[in-house]
Amino acid sequence: MAKDERFDIVIIGGGPNGMTTAAYLAKSGLSVCLLEERTECGGACETQEPIPGVRIYPHAILMYASAAPGFEQLELWRYGFRMNWDPMDPTTDANTALTCTDGYRMISNKDMEGWAILGGMLGQPPFTKELLRATFWCPPHPPEVEVTDDNVPYMQVYKQHLPEVWTHELREKTMFDILDEYCETEHFKTTMAYAAWASGAAAHWEGVAIPAIACAQLLTLTNTGKTSYPRAGMHGYFHAIHRCAVHNGAVIRTSCPVDEILIDDGKAVGVRLRETAASGGKTIRANKAVIAACDVHQAFLKLVGPGHLDPAFIRNIKDISLKNQTLYVSQFFTKKPLQFNTKFKKYAEGRGAGPHLVPNGAVYPVDSREIYYADVADVDAFKTKPTIDPKYKMYFYAPSLAWDPTDCQGYHPKGHVSAPFEMVLTSPDYHIEGEDAPDKYKEENNAYMRKCYSYMFDGLDDDNIIHHWTASGREVELRNTGLIGGTWAGSRHCEDQLWGNRPCEGLERYRSPIDGLYHAHQTSGHPGGLCLMAIPYNLMHILIEDGVAEPGKWWYAAPEYIPQEGKISADPNKKSKI
Repeated sequence: MAKDERFDIVIIGGGPNGMTTAAYLAKSGLSVCLLEERTECGGACETQEPIPGVRIYPHAILMYASAAPGFEQLELWRYGFRMNWDPMDPTTDANTALTCTDGYRMISNKDMEGWAILGGMLGQPPFTKELLRATFWCPPHPPEVEVTDDNVPYMQVYKQHLPEVWTHELREKTMFDILDEYCETEHFKTTMAYAAWASGAAAHWEGVAIPAIACAQLLTLTNTGKTSYPRAGMHGYFHAIHRCAVHNGAVIRTSCPVDEILIDDGKAVGVRLRETAASGGKTIRANKAVIAACDVHQAFLKLVGPGHLDPAFIRNIKDISLKNQTLYVSQFFTKKPLQFNTKFKKYAEGRGAGPHLVPNGAVYPVDSREIYYADVADVDAFKTKPTIDPKYKMYFYAPSLAWDPTDCQGYHPKGHVSAPFEMVLTSPDYHIEGEDAPDKYKEENNAYMRKCYSYMFDGLDDDNIIHHWTASGREVELRNTGLIGGTWAGSRHCEDQLWGNRPCEGLERYRSPIDGLYHAHQTSGHPGGLCLMAIPYNLMHILIEDGVAEPGKWWYAAPEYIPQEGKISADPNKKSKI
């Protein structure tokens, strides 16, 4: 029998959270072993090749990380990370118009100005990066600190840079409340509301106005104000993080499912691999910490188990809301490329990408918030297959410029590959007919989606479609166990699960009730959703406080971070109280 191995850190899960955590800790000089149960790391940042020469992205498509400190701290450019910057001029008609049932409608100067104000673009100097970092890339305050209007991180940023936005009511409002104050057209507000809802925070939830707005700003007001995408898609981004972790000494093992987190006298001391693991059922010991970068149910209900946890904590874990809907992604392989139909001919001018002028992204239909509310009710209240008239079902068409010219996208010797279409559907675990119902209705749902998309695009007839690739939420969840309910957004950005409330006592700052066991996944850690490199960066503050990690001079803490009493400060400029 092979001897037990020993590392400083053992990480369970090789998705974006686990791999980024491995990169941070390996760069801090710790020995790290990351274990992934699938044959390839990447989690939601995966690429699939359903037929030879055609690559599709079934999960993460867009970049939600441009404000992340990790780009600088991990020096990802050294490991092959490259961006495609959107070359389109945002002042052209095509980019100041939105798609409604009666055609395209222009947005107003007040829309653009209001959105820029809220996003910090008009500050002197602009403070977009600071605002996004304060909203997502900052750990919750320690439990002894009372959360007030003055110390909520994004409130501090507004108070410093734009005091006219800062009010007590700001923390109590919905996204629609703020948009009604600063923006003008209904179709602009509806577009941004849908972007927020599909990204993890909803425009109609009270108390999360700024997180909801910031979700949409991650797409529209990234550092330079340009929309941008990684070369080779999100999997290309992930490869850079993987290379960073390996370069700094992390050991990465795939096909190594973990069967149990080992607990000795209340402390996590390692893991036991499943007998089917490629490593052969070894026990791997952790000198300093075990980090579960898998979903909260797997981590505490399966890998730890009730014998080591208080019944109240287990109940809280089971009660965590995972109701964020499924984003059902469709991609088409067609004989001729899809094109905007006649109603959007004028809108399409200037939006085509590539030699075939493939349409370059849109949300449809965005006539009014009544359409948004009808969609929300259909998904969150009725909890069944879509019932809305296909003409009014909302969806997002990803920008074609997400594809690098060297990628197998847009053109193929036998046809053309569309960018992804994303439609919000009920999560399978909340479907009124049971979690397997989405598969039962898959073909019916696919036909419904093609009908929805045909109100905007030509080329979706049977004669032109070679393949229509989709994955129901249930299929996604079974293939990628980190995507609870078939979505990467995890639990909600609603007020009762945001920041210091997220998601229950004992997990709000990534620690668990078991000494030496930390959680690094969007189902429990702030901010959840799609803010890449946020949970690992926030977790690093806690690992430094606990003496697990001692990074070098390359590390810097969030400006709004407050050290916990009796702990080591993660900010070298702030005194600890040990």
